[in-house]
Formats: sequence, C-alpha cells, structure tokens
Amino acid sequence: MPEALNLTVSLRGTREVRKDCQIFRLTGLLDAFSEPTFRKVLSACIEDGPKNTILVLSQIDFVDSSGLGALVQLVKQAQTLGGKVQIVTNARVTQTVKLVRLEKFLSLQPSVEVALENIQSAS
Repeated sequence: MPEALNLTVSLRGTREVRKDCQIFRLTGLLDAFSEPTFRKVLSACIEDGPKNTILVLSQIDFVDSSGLGALVQLVKQAQTLGGKVQIVTNARVTQTVKLVRLEKFLSLQPSVEVALENIQSAS
C-alpha cells in the first residue's frame, strides 16, 4: 500500500516499498522551491532502504536545474549504498534531461515495468 510523502505544496507523491525496491510516484514541480524537501525526504528513504529506487516522474510538470541536481545526488547516493535508481519520465522531463546530457546517468525509462526489469536483472 503506497504511503503519502509529505513534500511541498507544489510537489506531492507516494512511496511504495517492495521486497527489492521502493517506488516513488511524484506529481507537480521539481524546482528550486521543492528541491530541498524532495532531496531530504528521498535521501532518508534511500538510506533506510530498500537500496534500489524507481522514481516515477511521468506526472511532473516541470524540472529545473536544482531538480536535476537533486536527481544526480540521489543516484550517486544509491550507487554508494550499492543500489540502482531508475527514472520513469514523460516527454517534458526527458527533453530537459537530454539538454544537459544526463539521460544515461539518470537511467531514463519509458515505464515502471521496464525499470523493474532493469533492477531485477541487475540483482
């Protein structure tokens, strides 16, 4: 059962913990306003485990440079702990990520199913 995440007025989400991964489904804006809370909450969740994480950003309306920076930091944190992060995006988020050439580092995926397959095949 997904639990609601207490983020900000402009960024809402849920967290679902499975045996080998956790799935975050986020909606709204990932920008300079929401980034500090987003990073703090997700960083604590990654620390607590499971170590593999899927971020579903397909309902995100906007990502700015501070949001991208937070995503990079979360990927690095998960890798340090021996986990993987997969990010499910929409066209708008993908375009923003590709502008800064981070699509491979951020492991952009077209669906949650593909992201789950990638995590399970790496285990």
